[in-house]
Amino acid sequence: MKKNLVIASLIGALTIVLGAFGAHALQETLSVNELKSFETAVRYQMYHAIVLLFVNSFSGFILKDKNTISYLFFAGILFFSGSIYAITLGVNPKSIWFITPLGGLFFILGWLKMGISYFKKE
Repeated sequence: MKKNLVIASLIGALTIVLGAFGAHALQETLSVNELKSFETAVRYQMYHAIVLLFVNSFSGFILKDKNTISYLFFAGILFFSGSIYAITLGVNPKSIWFITPLGGLFFILGWLKMGISYFKKE
């Protein structure tokens, strides 16, 4: 659990760095649509960093559930946000197009697992 909290905190800090980078360094080099995509990646990363902090601090979940939810969200951040960062920074979208929806699937599975964990708690 402590490991997940540390990783979530680092992800949150990285989100601030990437958001500032996008707002200042990329504003002149990216198109409006590319900048919107980059901002979407940053926003989803921050949402899930916050949820990771909550999940791993919540005493109502067992450790196995916390780890499962965390790993799903870590994978979602890596694949969803990471692929969008890569595409907006110059990687050919045709070579990694399938990674973004896979990240979205990991996010969905994490949210569903969290809901199931709440349900099992009752």
